[in-house]
Amino acid sequence: MRPLRRVRCRAAAALGAVVGAVLLTGCGNGGGLRSAGPTPVAVGPARLWPELPPASAAPYDYGEGETARIPGIKVPDGDVHRLDPVAVVRAGLRARPNRSSGTADLPADTVRKINACRTEPAACPVLRPYFRDLTGDGRDDLVLGIRLADHQLSVRVYMPEAGGLTRILSTSDAVISVELAGRDLIMRVPSAITGYEYRTAWSWDARQRAMLPTQDEIQRIPPSRAPHALPPAVRPTTTPTGPTATPSAGVSAERR
Repeated sequence: MRPLRRVRCRAAAALGAVVGAVLLTGCGNGGGLRSAGPTPVAVGPARLWPELPPASAAPYDYGEGETARIPGIKVPDGDVHRLDPVAVVRAGLRARPNRSSGTADLPADTVRKINACRTEPAACPVLRPYFRDLTGDGRDDLVLGIRLADHQLSVRVYMPEAGGLTRILSTSDAVISVELAGRDLIMRVPSAITGYEYRTAWSWDARQRAMLPTQDEIQRIPPSRAPHALPPAVRPTTTPTGPTATPSAGVSAERR
């Protein structure tokens, strides 16, 4: 921290008390603080329609807070780098059935392609994995993406826990990009409003033991970026940061 400059003033003894005070005041302003003007008065929030009863349930299922233990996947040393991404996804399909139909939570065509990843690797919708410690426990977590129809992407995060694997995030959307920033996973998706996009930051919540959407906002697209027009074969871009976000060499088929 830099020390404040000290300014010393000397006034002639013959000057009157009033003149001396004026000189001292003028000297004291040199190098000192200056007023930035009046400060706005803080106004607290005003609650509208206080007579309305508070809601007791969410209007729709956003998927936040849903976790699942992945059956059949063992991580005895807590190293998710050794896991087969396709095997993890296939095991996860058995862990999270669709509530209404009792089938997998992915479209039937996507499930068929996942099951055929070994024989038809070019059509495999499971993207290469990324690794990052998103929970803060000192161990890397596994981040997977699954390409869906209509430029949709399913994003899933898994953490090693008690010798096994637990899914702590599962969400799908039509994404512009997926990013890892610190311990946050950030998804940008198109908005119906021209010139804007949605930005959702998913963060680990120790109380819920799941990734929650801690920030969900609509942002104006900077002028330097052209409007997003998704081409027919668009593939979401993942921008890792830091050494632990390096993707693997590729996606391997399930070992049998």
